[in-house]
Amino acid sequence: MTAFWEFINRYSALSEESKEEWSASLKTSKIVKGSKMLEQNVIPKDIAFVSSGLLSYYYLNEKGEKIIKKFFPENTLVASTSALLKQQPGFFAIEALEDTELVSYSFSDFRYLTTKYNDIASFYIAYLERHWVIEKEFDEITLKSATAKERYLGFERDYPRLISRLKLHQIASYLAVTPTQLSRIRAEL
Repeated sequence: MTAFWEFINRYSALSEESKEEWSASLKTSKIVKGSKMLEQNVIPKDIAFVSSGLLSYYYLNEKGEKIIKKFFPENTLVASTSALLKQQPGFFAIEALEDTELVSYSFSDFRYLTTKYNDIASFYIAYLERHWVIEKEFDEITLKSATAKERYLGFERDYPRLISRLKLHQIASYLAVTPTQLSRIRAEL
């Protein structure tokens, strides 16, 4: 639980009262490699903090191929955010790529806490601004304008600890290239 609170404090310091109230809704769980935290076309209810392990956030295209949008290693929050906000079935699934331990909480309970505690609301705003505005905009620009080689070098730079934990086809899916293209790119480096 310590890692969870350290993560939260990077965005906003919380009062003891806020932490105590939020703690009441926290649950720990484990997901084995290959299992789903969330199925596609399901209405999500929770947000989870990855204490250990690795998850992928993906959808299946019309050919049935897995298209990975994001990886969630330890010390990140994971959810199907837009489906959570709209309370509609999600387009994405979330799968454990390694045995994973989570600290999760109900989104509806959390939203209530943001109305009751300004410091929790401050965390929520700071988190959304950083990850769903600043980072998302940069990722979208990079995906549309960078070459496959530039995308791979950026991935290698930004996520060096994930390279050895992922299979070639998983990295290729994330970078929107084929495994063969990725092998060529890596051979050129």
